[in-house]
Amino acid sequence: MKLAGRTLDEFLRTPRPSKNLVLIYGPDQGLVHERGKLLAGKCVDDLKDPFSVCEFTGAQVKGDPASLSDASMALSLTGEDRVIWVRDGSDSLTDSLKSIDTSNTRAWPIIVEAGELTPRSSLRKFFETSKNAAAIACYADEGRGLERVIAETLSGEGLRASPEAIGYLGDVLGGDRLVIRGELEKLALYVKGKDGGATVVTGEDVQVCIGDSSSAPLDNLVYAIGNGEQAAIDTALSRAFAEGLNAITIVRAVQRHFHRLHLVKGQAEQGVTLDTAISGLRPPVFFKWKDAFQRQARIWSLERIATVLELATECEMQCKSTGMPAEILCNRTLMRIAQGARSR
Repeated sequence: MKLAGRTLDEFLRTPRPSKNLVLIYGPDQGLVHERGKLLAGKCVDDLKDPFSVCEFTGAQVKGDPASLSDASMALSLTGEDRVIWVRDGSDSLTDSLKSIDTSNTRAWPIIVEAGELTPRSSLRKFFETSKNAAAIACYADEGRGLERVIAETLSGEGLRASPEAIGYLGDVLGGDRLVIRGELEKLALYVKGKDGGATVVTGEDVQVCIGDSSSAPLDNLVYAIGNGEQAAIDTALSRAFAEGLNAITIVRAVQRHFHRLHLVKGQAEQGVTLDTAISGLRPPVFFKWKDAFQRQARIWSLERIATVLELATECEMQCKSTGMPAEILCNRTLMRIAQGARSR
């Protein structure tokens, strides 16, 4: 069965998994592994104990299909629970998993981690339709989900974030869960190391500690698009993909940028000065991009910005529904958008 929303939250909160087989998949590999580790830790005390955790790669099972079934029937030397943990799963695992009698398996559970799987994937279909199996999709944190991760992580460090800091963090974080955790841990160390042992994370803290590094790929990209700089777009897009950002995260960053331009442009056409409109944005424009943002607010019309937002929305829908490579769809859309800056 597919687990999402409240059903997923309840499943992750229970003391031990209620399903024999669990597939955790999706583009956010940090979150995939985090949830796999969480579930495995509910069943055994030491995840590094080779007698309690039996690990495979998808390639190993493909080379020896019977190995998974044999491991599922083997008793732990201590007589306690065992977890089978399969990394880099793919459709080549499906037949091996189907051959396992889950009602008689001694391993509990069998956890399979995989990358992004389409609805046509035989592995995904097996987990979504099998009685004793569960499928959990892992996508990039955003919106309220991202705010919750920020609050929980900082709270664990004895910190809380100001509204301005949350706004900045929502703008610069995203993509892989492990990257998010790492950036927040770095931020926590910085804040707690300040004179007086601060307990509140400010927007300035985020700018100093994170703003100039983690947001660089997306900032470079969206400003290159707004300027119509094709070579810079190619470079920034390649870097963004290389650093693990997926097409949806990139498209939504472009949407956010042009939404902000639309807001400023609309206020300016109603008589508000451009400087005042830009200063009122939350989170504020990062200081190193302020001149570029002001220039783009001048050259982009409301009509062309509206077209950009339509193209970005259409691209996101195509990435989710057509089955075409999302990176190609993203690249094509960004180049179309950039033409708007060159044709002004």
